[in-house]
Amino acid sequence: MPMPTHIVAAGGIVEDGKGNVLLVKTYNNGWVFPGGQIEIGETLDEGVIREIKEESNIDASVCQLIGIYSNTGSYLYKDGITTIPSKVMFDYICKYEGGKLGVSDETSDSRWVRKEDAKDLIDRQVIKDRYQAYLNYSGKINYTAYKTKPEYIVSVKREV
Repeated sequence: MPMPTHIVAAGGIVEDGKGNVLLVKTYNNGWVFPGGQIEIGETLDEGVIREIKEESNIDASVCQLIGIYSNTGSYLYKDGITTIPSKVMFDYICKYEGGKLGVSDETSDSRWVRKEDAKDLIDRQVIKDRYQAYLNYSGKINYTAYKTKPEYIVSVKREV
């Protein structure tokens, strides 16, 4: 029996201490908070800090874990051959430490947005829901399981 395969990823909602959060505009998913896959040998903290820096040129530190997400669906990549496995994602509140806003080959824009306005820029419902969990954070970790393909369907939503 083959071992199960999951992509492990982390997202960082970076706060600037002035009521703003960092958003980046990606080529494929529009406005999102920074994040991405954890690389071999990285801790979750190291990975999310690297992703924030790569996507926005901002230096940040990890403050606390606020959410765990399981995308339980798998689907075919754009090539029609490669299967994209299920994903496990960890969302963190992060603190701005320095750096000047920039872009990368994954992003076309980055900006500080008022915390209460950020959700208005986010297009994808799954990212809006994860951002809403940040806005609602009460000290308990949000856990949500869902599939995004062929449509976004939430199967589990609870605090742990």
